[in-house]
Amino acid sequence: MSLLQDTIGKIESLDKEMTAKARDRVNHLIKPPTSLGRLEDLAVQLAGITGNLFPVVDNKAIIVMAGDHGVYEEGVTSNPQEVTFAQTLNFVKGITGVCALGRVSGARIIPVDVGIKVDLPENSGVINRKVKYGTDNMAKGPAMTREEAIHSLEIGIEIANAEINKGANLLGTGEMGIGNTTPSTAVLSVLGKIDPLEITGRGAGLGTGGREHKANVIKRAIELNKPNANDGIDVLAKVGGLEIGGMAGVMLAAAASKIPVVIDGYISTAAALIAAAIEPKAKEYMITSHASAEIGGQKASELLGMKPMLYIDLCLGEGSGAALAFPIVEAACSMMKNMVTFAEAEMEI
Repeated sequence: MSLLQDTIGKIESLDKEMTAKARDRVNHLIKPPTSLGRLEDLAVQLAGITGNLFPVVDNKAIIVMAGDHGVYEEGVTSNPQEVTFAQTLNFVKGITGVCALGRVSGARIIPVDVGIKVDLPENSGVINRKVKYGTDNMAKGPAMTREEAIHSLEIGIEIANAEINKGANLLGTGEMGIGNTTPSTAVLSVLGKIDPLEITGRGAGLGTGGREHKANVIKRAIELNKPNANDGIDVLAKVGGLEIGGMAGVMLAAAASKIPVVIDGYISTAAALIAAAIEPKAKEYMITSHASAEIGGQKASELLGMKPMLYIDLCLGEGSGAALAFPIVEAACSMMKNMVTFAEAEMEI
């Protein structure tokens, strides 16, 4: 059995008995009912994920998948493709946005080259798991073969499993890839049956043709490749990205190991849609961090069926939203452990 199939087979629904116990405890903590809002729902979810009434998330890692995109040659962005290479090396130096934000909760940042267009220097500190030198141009044919798409998913699974084996009990997803809002929008368009023009945004910077040109490139790619919306792997292969596949693999691995995984912004949510299309139960282990400022961000979250925690106009990517959300996840655990019920406090209600 392949690693992907083996991982999918291990994904179960949340522990319903523990979820019920957690909800009962939350409802009886010394506070007005529902006064801690969605933090209460998060605590219940974490208990159901981990099977522990008092979940622990003291070992955190954000896995940042990096890859380039052949569709870049269509002029969909104004940013040099070389930025993918340069910024990926900066994750190792600890000087990027997600690195700065990850310091707040002590999260480790794990950069992975799953498809950068050029080779990184030896001993760069970036994990080299390159499937190929960037995807092919989806406006001229499939972004990758089905086998390459599965390979990207399995790389994500392997990297996540390695971190879990080191003790990670909370994962986050991040990415780096110039032009990757284009395949993300294509994925959302296919799975949500939405006109690309409705959800195409500026990304890190629009090319000279503007938003309409970018949307038309996406539409042309979908019409040419005819991805099957009922097959998440087919969608990933035909109009996705290697880093999108890598992140989806991380999410599947987290669900298989009963580990919560925090989803970053637009590109990560596109990856979450792929993971959920492959195995719907994987969604139960996901925590959405923030509402991306990208036009398609809200639609992506709605299609995933999850409401983000933070509304602060982020659109950086890298896993930055996941890093910001980690302390909230820790707060939910602290609420369960350090607050007492009315009965424990011997208070009349």
